[in-house]
Amino acid sequence: MNRTLSLMLALRKTEAVPGVVLTETAVPRPAGDEVIVAVEAAGICGTDLHIADWTGGYEAMTSAMPVTLGHEFAGRVVGGAGIRSGQRIVVRPSVVCGTCPSCLGGRFERCTSRTGIGIRRDGGFASRVVVPAVNCIAVPDGLDAEIAALTEPMTVAAEAADRAMIRPGARVLILGPGPIGLGVALFVEASGATDIVLAGRDDAARFACAHALGFPATIDVGDRPLAEALRTGGQDRAFDVVIEAAGVAALIPQALDVLDQDGLLVVVGIHARPASLDLTRLVRAGQTIRGSYRAPIATWSRVVDRLSAEPERFRRLITHRLPLSEALDGLAAMRDRSGVKVMLDPQMDMVAT
Repeated sequence: MNRTLSLMLALRKTEAVPGVVLTETAVPRPAGDEVIVAVEAAGICGTDLHIADWTGGYEAMTSAMPVTLGHEFAGRVVGGAGIRSGQRIVVRPSVVCGTCPSCLGGRFERCTSRTGIGIRRDGGFASRVVVPAVNCIAVPDGLDAEIAALTEPMTVAAEAADRAMIRPGARVLILGPGPIGLGVALFVEASGATDIVLAGRDDAARFACAHALGFPATIDVGDRPLAEALRTGGQDRAFDVVIEAAGVAALIPQALDVLDQDGLLVVVGIHARPASLDLTRLVRAGQTIRGSYRAPIATWSRVVDRLSAEPERFRRLITHRLPLSEALDGLAAMRDRSGVKVMLDPQMDMVAT
């Protein structure tokens, strides 16, 4: 597919209705505090699928349309100021203001005026993207681009594991065996959990990935209540920690049903509707619910180190590798759950004229 040097293929959200489009758009130019990145690998996230299908929760991006999607990506700096050309990087997608009380206090992940790359400003589903230099995290030259591109979702998983406050020998249930849930399993294992169960629904491909990662205890819930499905699968003992990564509001009260006295429920899934809880039961059981979302900046380097230490284990999360021109097929694989992590390579579509 031939292109001029001024145009590139991009996957864009153009209207506040279901659907995305692959279209030609101008190659961006960096401003004074920005760099231009040649994208080498970009992962499709559940967020991208929600935006593509317009299932709710992302209406705030309407005013930014048309916007190029993609917030999980790695590449090389090829221009701009502040970072040497050729430096391999991953990009933190939260662009912060630097002036709100949270930023001034060093809690950048709590910025009240943040803008998301791939949501309200152009992201990595293109061969080139412009990002603030301060959002770039260096990665080792020896780390494959597709592994480096796992950094953003793995920081989400690492933060959920951190918030779970895992004790050695903990019994942990993870609801939702997608990329975040599987990542959580890897990080809670590293924190000392020894009894890890993953539950999902019609998730054969993702359960196969869990088994390949070394987590054999998987439960297909189907249409049954969670407690019944666990009991039938031989997992009838209460859990010290439950981590909800499915984004299904109806699972929240069911998660509390299988959580032990004084147990902790960490909610990392994004939900399109509210959940209903029996608060009296929660109080009497002494249970705690914690939300988990963005990781602090310091977590990024820690995750890069972990990916560098175990690249082949994390590579098992990647089930599809496609050129950007086949991004719609990648979204379909995420939608039907045949894909775990789908990686797009925009450079595969680049042929100089």
